[in-house]
Amino acid sequence: MSLSRLHLPNFQQCSSPLSSSLSLPPCFHVPCSQRRRPHTTWSSSIACCLPQQLQSVAVIEKNETSTSVLSERKVIRFGLPSKGRMAADTLDLLKDCQLLVKQVNPRQYVAEIPQLSNMEVWFQRPKDIVRKLLSGDLDIGIVGFDTFSEYGLGNEDLIIVHDALGYGDCRLSLAIPNHGIFESINSLRELSQMLQWTASKPLRVATGFTHLGPKFMKDNGFVNVTFSTADGALEAAPAMGIADAILDLVSSGTTLKENNLKEIEGGVLLESQAVLVARRKSLVEQEDVRCRTKEILERFEAHLRAVDQFTVTAHMRGSSAEEVAGRVCSQPSLSGLEGPTISPVFCKHNGKVTPDYYAIVICVPKKAIYKSVQQLREIGGSGVLVSPLTYIFEEVTPRWKELLLKLGL
Repeated sequence: MSLSRLHLPNFQQCSSPLSSSLSLPPCFHVPCSQRRRPHTTWSSSIACCLPQQLQSVAVIEKNETSTSVLSERKVIRFGLPSKGRMAADTLDLLKDCQLLVKQVNPRQYVAEIPQLSNMEVWFQRPKDIVRKLLSGDLDIGIVGFDTFSEYGLGNEDLIIVHDALGYGDCRLSLAIPNHGIFESINSLRELSQMLQWTASKPLRVATGFTHLGPKFMKDNGFVNVTFSTADGALEAAPAMGIADAILDLVSSGTTLKENNLKEIEGGVLLESQAVLVARRKSLVEQEDVRCRTKEILERFEAHLRAVDQFTVTAHMRGSSAEEVAGRVCSQPSLSGLEGPTISPVFCKHNGKVTPDYYAIVICVPKKAIYKSVQQLREIGGSGVLVSPLTYIFEEVTPRWKELLLKLGL
């Protein structure tokens, strides 16, 4: 928080007093700087009535990039969505990665992950997670790519650590009524060429994406278009007559159809799912943030790579490991991730230990399990065991290598 003193000569006097019959001191207004981009500094405006002898007034401004606060904070802060399906799915992902969020009171907005020391979890609205990453109040966070794009895309101090966490899938799409003047309109180009849109009667679009929306329409040749901001239940706007179209997140499209709306060709602005994002400055300057981010990323990568993958183990007779490997590799579904693992199975006969069988271990996708088992049987496999995989750790996580290159480390 910074404190500045604004003197009376810089005030703007209100044009209309509250009442000419009342004996009140002059009323002044302190101009307010309006937020135009999410990473800019903002200040609150105040209207106040002051005695003439008072020469100055203190106004508190909130500076979102206060370096003094950041330099004092040592604990790492991890922002998570606070409500809705995104919040539940995020907690499920962390749990699947053996990262359990411990919240003493469900009404509290701060928690911890015991497996990650020196880290606080802060539950916030997705857009506030992006804003607090930009301001330095958070170090890493999970949001939808749509939210990241609306409030942080283009800012060099934000960086995507993992771009596909596997949930929160949706698309930001333009939708119009499926009847009336729009009945025969099936593409964005046809919509832009409608003669109805003029300077006095523009196309009205209701959306919560006030940055992405105007840019998208401008890039697609729309000239006469206006936007109204709204959150939630946008599907009702055209029926109420307050908008001609909506730009909103769509998952299955069922809600659009139930409200007599349709998507059109070329109307999808972006595809979105949950992403892991971080503050570049925190990663570059704080080794603890890098270490925790690497651990979270490696856990996520190992778990997501193992989803729908199964280990198939079988026993097979053969003259040597090489001979068995040749039979296994001849089958198209038995190559595994990097090839089969072949190892001898020792048995004791007449006091002598000899390798009677060879064990084959391969990793196969869920959809190929039965086909793989059939092929193993055909080449002499028996005692086939199938078990789901939990994690697949690489020697080095590819996304971590890419991140270090982006950071110049």
